[in-house]
Amino acid sequence: MDYKVEELSPVTRKINVTVPAEEVNAALAAGVALYRHRYEIKGFRRGKAPSSVVESKFRSQIYAEATTDLINYQINEILSTLKLMPLSRLDVDSKDLVRDEEYNYTISFEVAPDFDLPNYEGLKVDVEKAEVKDEEVREVEQRVLENAATVRPITEVRPATDGDIVIITFGAYKDDKIFQGIQAENFELQLGQKQALPEFEAMLKTLKTGEKGECEVVFPEDFINPAMAGETLTMRATLHAIKEKIMPELTDEVAKKAGGFESVEKMREAIVQSYMQSRQQLNKSVAQKKLLDQLLAQVSFDLPPSLVENRIDRLLADLEHRLDKQGKSLESLKKTPEELRESVRAQAEEAARGEILLLAVAKKENFEVTSEEIDAALTQVAMQNRQDLLSVKQYYEENNLIFPLKDRLLADKSIEYIYTRAEKNEVEASEVKQSSAADEKDGEKAAAKPKKAKAKTAKTEAPKE
Repeated sequence: MDYKVEELSPVTRKINVTVPAEEVNAALAAGVALYRHRYEIKGFRRGKAPSSVVESKFRSQIYAEATTDLINYQINEILSTLKLMPLSRLDVDSKDLVRDEEYNYTISFEVAPDFDLPNYEGLKVDVEKAEVKDEEVREVEQRVLENAATVRPITEVRPATDGDIVIITFGAYKDDKIFQGIQAENFELQLGQKQALPEFEAMLKTLKTGEKGECEVVFPEDFINPAMAGETLTMRATLHAIKEKIMPELTDEVAKKAGGFESVEKMREAIVQSYMQSRQQLNKSVAQKKLLDQLLAQVSFDLPPSLVENRIDRLLADLEHRLDKQGKSLESLKKTPEELRESVRAQAEEAARGEILLLAVAKKENFEVTSEEIDAALTQVAMQNRQDLLSVKQYYEENNLIFPLKDRLLADKSIEYIYTRAEKNEVEASEVKQSSAADEKDGEKAAAKPKKAKAKTAKTEAPKE
């Protein structure tokens, strides 16, 4: 194998690789041998079929896999020899191997710019002390009780109030016609939980069992259903029944059902511990960001374009995920794809600058990422996406995503290194502390999460905020 490196720009490299026919044939022979032992061929014992028969039967698979394996092996060898750390996804221009012929392909990627690293040892940083307030614990306990509550139909004739579950048939109308098929029968809705728009809930609270009502509702511009966003519709509903939630007392039995805890006290300890672990990690991350900002203020360098675009993709994916949890979509922001990308570009550039600096630290400190660490990271990805590890690993390899993954792991090691050697000053928590969604989630992991009342609908759900 021979190769030549081209410097297309200060942050872009292209490698032209030439593989002699002998190496091509060796790669194909290894592929044939693998398939000979992997599959049985009619008329031959496993592993005994002639190479020509195996190659003929599995030609396309063998050549494709041999090409991928050869390129992946050579890429690792070349980059290791050159001591290059790609910052972008590798762009490989190649075709399948051809027996007895020289093979040529190219690799293009972006690398970190050269710059002088500032001193990152012994930096000073404030770290906020983690704390859990009593009211936060009580909020989780209240949700545990909500989850353990029983429901019974009320017999007295009265309007529904917050906390009640109403059984309704409703529809959204425009010009006396059902709008976009928005209607449902025997829909269960708990009032006072912000599951429906305020005007609709207020109207429902004026009804008694068997009564009908209607009101005009102006749907928000960012409503989850784009067809309803900004529309003024008439909501009509019939109240069929009202159910009342009976809240139990917080007892050891409730704690046991909530999460297998021995007692209420043990459950509270678990809630506090979960909150504390989350807060400590959050405060550590904030301190690490402060340290990184200190270092970035001392350097200046050009950014690889595709690295910035990759960070924009990640930020938009995160934004879409957050909106989805709120029952909204990217379309609800009323921005074009180009406007959305520009809205997060500055944030993406900051993230890219931070990664480049941390990778420079990793290079100076000779940090490495082991195959076990890569497998552990891929296992986490597989679990999060409910996929098997083999499929995830194959996807990362085929799409040249292993190098970006290595970069992320190296950056994590670098910021941890900087943080452990920093001079940390613990400060009291802010008087007005913004609780993060992650805090709330982790706090509730200690106890069973309350389930929202599920509605049985004919066509759609009630209009939500």
